[in-house]
Amino acid sequence: MSYAAEFATLVKTSGKTKDRPKDTKPALGFLAPWIVGAFFLTFIPMIVSLYLSLTKYNMLTSPKFVGLQNYATLAQDQRYLHSLVVTFSYVIISVPLQLIAALALAVVLDHGMRGLTFYRSAFYLPSMLGSSVAIAVLWKMVFGSDGLFNQALGLLGMDVTQSWIANPDTANYTLMALHVWQFGSPMVIFLAGLRQIPKELYEAASVDGAGKWRQFLSITLPMLSPIIFFNLVMSIINSFQTFTQAFVVSGGTGGPNDSTLFYTLYLYMQGFGSMKMGYAAAMAWILVVIVAVLTVINFAVSKYWVHYDD
Repeated sequence: MSYAAEFATLVKTSGKTKDRPKDTKPALGFLAPWIVGAFFLTFIPMIVSLYLSLTKYNMLTSPKFVGLQNYATLAQDQRYLHSLVVTFSYVIISVPLQLIAALALAVVLDHGMRGLTFYRSAFYLPSMLGSSVAIAVLWKMVFGSDGLFNQALGLLGMDVTQSWIANPDTANYTLMALHVWQFGSPMVIFLAGLRQIPKELYEAASVDGAGKWRQFLSITLPMLSPIIFFNLVMSIINSFQTFTQAFVVSGGTGGPNDSTLFYTLYLYMQGFGSMKMGYAAAMAWILVVIVAVLTVINFAVSKYWVHYDD
């Protein structure tokens, strides 16, 4: 969006100021690849997808226009409605837990320790690998009947033999744990924000008798609220797009008993499994609307708890 705004400003001012053509043309040249990519790889596919959502299309024959029939069918599709429940429960539980873990660890690392660079890299690594197929396969083994998790419980004296992945009551929670484990990216952002808080504020609060917990509530959280807001919005958007983990763990079925039937997984099953690409396109656009509405709500509510310098 910043590139688009810059481009609009350049176009608006171009031609009005005679002493700026040498500055404007190079800028437009550097922006050209982004503009071309956004047009051909984003805007045009979005328009085509919107049209396909109004058609019956199986990728083998020509699309047949059916109007809003796909959207009406979605409202009566019980598996689709169940995928919404599964996805929303995943987002509502895993996103706050991930942000809490990321913030807690960032606060610990901010106080400084030997080998800080190593720990930063080590904690960031799960964010880079967490969405890979290999980690999803490993996670499936860890929470299997003979997995590492049950072995750890055995060391604590609990004899557990169930497969947490194969149990409909716990399968989604294992994927939530995987999401929380990928706290590295928001942690690094939190750590950068913590480094920008003036130390004089903590010193003044300490002189006034404020303890560590009071300093955290009265200084750290308010000063860090824009960073928390940014991580919250990005985490919600990313969570709704979760696909690989559920696909690998369930074998592409959303099982057991549709307990891991995430929205994107059901979209994939309809589009590429059942060859209902028009139906899948309608699902994609509903997801766009859901994410957009939640983002707008977050921005509307942010004025009550996000504090900026001005």
